[in-house]
Amino acid sequence: MTFLFSLIPGAGHMYMGFMKIGLSLMSAFSFIIFLSSWLNIGPLLLVLPIIWFFSFFDSINRHSSSDEEFAQLDDGFLLSIDMLLKSSGNIFKKQNIYAGILLIVFGIYLVWNNIMSRLWGLLPENVYYFVNGITSILPQLVIGIMIIFIGVRLISVKKRESGEDV
Repeated sequence: MTFLFSLIPGAGHMYMGFMKIGLSLMSAFSFIIFLSSWLNIGPLLLVLPIIWFFSFFDSINRHSSSDEEFAQLDDGFLLSIDMLLKSSGNIFKKQNIYAGILLIVFGIYLVWNNIMSRLWGLLPENVYYFVNGITSILPQLVIGIMIIFIGVRLISVKKRESGEDV
């Protein structure tokens, strides 16, 4: 049964009683599918086989461990708030402004999409399609800019740690 459940990311872990890691793997797998379809980023789906293989082989390895080893295996989330706090210090205190801005932008985007769906017959067709086209690619642009910003920050922090000039 463990083998059959292991074919679904996280289900094999849950079958053996590791609910936290099973839920983490299932959530990560589902979130990647959601994000890829919502943002229309097909290459993001290339992460799915990595999650699937990790989940499958980790589940099989846990199942084939001895009773002593199995009893010592801990059940923890893949990414927990405690782990983030330990690795980043005061990440939530420093990054609240960014999270707030992101939530405001996301809220405005949702409200705008609802308004645009109501304006279908009221605006001239070419104006509606232009504005709707811009707002449909807005999430990709925001996520792309965020990825670039995070990458630049990571590189600058790494250069500062190694003593190089930024």
